Amino acid sequence: MTVTGTRPLDKTRPAPVTATRRRRLTERQSKAFAFVVLTAPMLIGLGVFRYVAIGWSFLLSFSEARRTISLGNWVGFDNYRQLLSDERFRDSLTMIVLFTALIVPVTFAASLGLAVLVNRVKRGRAFFRTAFLLPAAVSYVAAAMIWKMALFSGVPSGLANTLGALFGVDPTPWIQTTSPPLYWIVLVTLRLWLQVGLYMILFIAGLQAIPPHLYEAAALDGAGPWRTFRSVTFPMLRSTSVAILLLMLIAALQAFDEFYAIFSTGASLGSEPVRTPLMHLYGVALQDQDYGVGSAGAFLLTLLIVLVTLLQGRILGFSRAGDKD
Repeated sequence: MTVTGTRPLDKTRPAPVTATRRRRLTERQSKAFAFVVLTAPMLIGLGVFRYVAIGWSFLLSFSEARRTISLGNWVGFDNYRQLLSDERFRDSLTMIVLFTALIVPVTFAASLGLAVLVNRVKRGRAFFRTAFLLPAAVSYVAAAMIWKMALFSGVPSGLANTLGALFGVDPTPWIQTTSPPLYWIVLVTLRLWLQVGLYMILFIAGLQAIPPHLYEAAALDGAGPWRTFRSVTFPMLRSTSVAILLLMLIAALQAFDEFYAIFSTGASLGSEPVRTPLMHLYGVALQDQDYGVGSAGAFLLTLLIVLVTLLQGRILGFSRAGDKD
């Protein structure tokens, strides 16, 4: 029996685009267009003011650029050789290495210790977290001026000298005393106050990610607090510790604000008893207006940070940290 008036179904013909599919396609195009419109200004600004600037600075480091940022007078690696032969720059590198070797372990131990103590608090934990984190929001320059003019001002009315007078200690010029270098006390206490709270929060996040059954097993084995920390807590914080050490190293090697605010006299940077590489490069680039040598120093410091980071990852086993946790 043959049915007339109908066409056989052609399976090779594509199905017609429905209104729903067209609507979905239009919505995707609208979202893509909105994404491009919203992110394009940021990406263009980031490319022009960061990556183009970095590339231009890299080219400047191979040219003689005194009082100008134009390229053309190429000198090769002369700027790098000039900078490395500068005794003041080498002294600043020694200074920042000593500062890093001192401040990183102290900050790490203080942050971890506070994190363990605050994490054990049953009531008021949020209050202590907030109280310790607040200094991280303070400007380094503002905090340095408080340390310089109020806490360690060197006058009898300064807080440190006032407390020392209670024990019969004569007023001490903390910042100006270089033998012994009492200014280290100013720098270390300032950095601790500014940074300990932030790293403490990161450690607390790592502590709260440790499975509770590990502590229960340690308690069943009769492990005390110190043994539990050494056998359970600290090994489980390995990934967190590596990341925090990396942040601490980078922050220490890039130290500038507090050093400049404390030791700068407003005149010549060459009269300062303490100089970091960034302070030296600030004087070279912005005071002497030698942008070629200043750019070379910036890339030398970047290379130092990269090498230290790679060395840290090599020693602590960054790639294997996540596997063990």
